[in-house]
Amino acid sequence: MKPINRSFDIALFLMLVCASVGSAPLSAPAATPPALRLATFDVDATPPVGSHMAYDPVTNKWDLGLRARGVVLLGAGEPIVLCAVDWIGIANEGHDAFRGALARAAGTETSRVALHTLHQHDAPDCDFSAERILKQAGMDPVQYEGTFHRQVLSNLVAAVTEALPRAQPVTHVGLGEARVERVASNRRIFGPDGKVCCVRYTACKDAELRAAPEGTIDPIVSVVSLWNGEKPVAVLSYYATHPQSYYRTGIPNPDFPGLARFHRDLAVPGALHVHFNGAGGNIGAGKYNDGAATNRLSLAQRLEEGMRQAWANTKRDAIEATAIDWTVETVALPPSKHLDALDSKEGKFATQWEASRVAWLRRCRAGHKAEVACLKLGRARILHMPGELFVEYQLAAKSHRPDLFVAMAAYGDYAPWYIGTAVAYEEGGYETEPRSSNVAPEVEGVLMGAIKKLLTDPAGK
Repeated sequence: MKPINRSFDIALFLMLVCASVGSAPLSAPAATPPALRLATFDVDATPPVGSHMAYDPVTNKWDLGLRARGVVLLGAGEPIVLCAVDWIGIANEGHDAFRGALARAAGTETSRVALHTLHQHDAPDCDFSAERILKQAGMDPVQYEGTFHRQVLSNLVAAVTEALPRAQPVTHVGLGEARVERVASNRRIFGPDGKVCCVRYTACKDAELRAAPEGTIDPIVSVVSLWNGEKPVAVLSYYATHPQSYYRTGIPNPDFPGLARFHRDLAVPGALHVHFNGAGGNIGAGKYNDGAATNRLSLAQRLEEGMRQAWANTKRDAIEATAIDWTVETVALPPSKHLDALDSKEGKFATQWEASRVAWLRRCRAGHKAEVACLKLGRARILHMPGELFVEYQLAAKSHRPDLFVAMAAYGDYAPWYIGTAVAYEEGGYETEPRSSNVAPEVEGVLMGAIKKLLTDPAGK
């Protein structure tokens, strides 16, 4: 055996060490930005026969049920969850519970979860605070009985948990807009004195009111799509209007926005279509809808055509995590002074809805604050708002940043009910009456300030 030359080995080792002393250290490999991914989830949110919706018990089911749909965006900081539910509203502790559970399922913070409803009227009404208060008062919670609501919540958690491992890469974002013809009209009809003289509800049988001008609306449907290469993964649409064609049927249904969404599902298969109601508190289809059952299809086709045109107008851009951001403004919404009288009833409520209003007041008194959020997707800004917001808020947001693609989802926490502008509370009309709005006129300054702050980039632009 040849002897080992240990002197040579030691000398070679010392040479290598000395050579490395004077040389620049090897730079660490550049950190690879996290790959964007998108998980989608979709569950049935249709209440069973015998349960109670916002207005009536469920007596039967229709071909199309109600859905709870959404997406989880991964790779841009903590996960971001967007969810839209075919219910009239989710309020107070109900809204807290849904957002908290979705956050835990997605592994994120509650502040990064946006939960909205579409406000269909043949649909459930969820408020765990009202349910608790009514039971404490010895009253039947009726529409607020939460057994079914909690089952849907459990199903959503399971759906999100199962969806995360199947998340797909996101390489591009698409943005498109189009005008929707002959659907939206303002519900508030003004007299010569500048006051609201009539309300043109979503189903309006009065021919004279239907003949009145459309009034202030936002006719634009905004469509945001997220792509994996040439494949669309999810399509998010935003349009501001009350969604009723007719209701009080005892049959849960997603009404004309749900029909339009279903048709887009068929036209672009493979992508999950999630629709959000914009600031439609004072907007409805009343000018174009006398309540005839055939109008549901007509309204759905017109909205679908707008969605189709927005899809055709879509322009795609490559997107990375650095072009995505989620910002939140926490605000205290001023409660209406009229709620004090309800809280003094000591549980003797005339309707179950009064319990929901009292719950909102008590939460405000306890320091509860609402969260207004903005999702940045490249040159798009999507605002997430509470309540039945007036369309003026949406129009103001768009006019504040005409250089950007701005969309809005309202009907987040449903507890405030109608949220008018300051002048609207002076003009009169159903939406700003004490029975309809749970906030004071000062709410405009609070929310407009939050909107402008969210739409202002760090450079002050």
